[in-house]
Amino acid sequence: MRIVIAEDDALLREGLALLLRAESLDVVATAGGPDAFLEAVDAERPDVAIVDVRMPPTHTDEGIVAAVEARRRRPDLAVLVLSAYVEQAFATSLLVRGSARLGYLLKERVGRVEEFLGALHRVAEGGTAIDPEVVAQLLTRSRPDERLRRLTPRERDVLALMAEGLGNTAIAERLVVSDGAVHKHIRSIFAKLDLAPTDRTDRRVAAVLHYLEGGAARRS
Repeated sequence: MRIVIAEDDALLREGLALLLRAESLDVVATAGGPDAFLEAVDAERPDVAIVDVRMPPTHTDEGIVAAVEARRRRPDLAVLVLSAYVEQAFATSLLVRGSARLGYLLKERVGRVEEFLGALHRVAEGGTAIDPEVVAQLLTRSRPDERLRRLTPRERDVLALMAEGLGNTAIAERLVVSDGAVHKHIRSIFAKLDLAPTDRTDRRVAAVLHYLEGGAARRS
């Protein structure tokens, strides 16, 4: 796995590089700004980019803009975005734009090495990784969606883990149930959210969007 890191904090940037190299992962370049990051993507053709949301010169959305441009240049590039805190506009648009090979983690997750590496590998393999804290905070800001009230508590548990990017087997392991039970819950979730098999959209992504935007999933 070839990795480029874009992070303006030199200490975190080098710490990430050391961590990944210690895991025998190939960090081919590091960058402290968006321009250098895009140059590295062009030159090194990485498999994965780890990108900070806020980068110079304004420290607003330069990292996101650069990540979008990097994906335009290399559509197969996996991107794992790091943020110091939850930024709702990006977290929801992450799924709206398509969830494959994309992740959004809070920087504090890097210190939980096993979880961080698990998310990195999941994204590199074509999946999605959304920080559990991001999911939790989005739920407290969400709008009511009456369809979510149809879900049982267990179905909400399954949908919450789907929102983190877990596949069926991982969900089954987390909830200590069978793969078949998870599959049955997901079919029920699709039905209760009125997501028909003929829909052109990815029903799994659509279900997660309902969950992130729906106040009924607050478990209140």
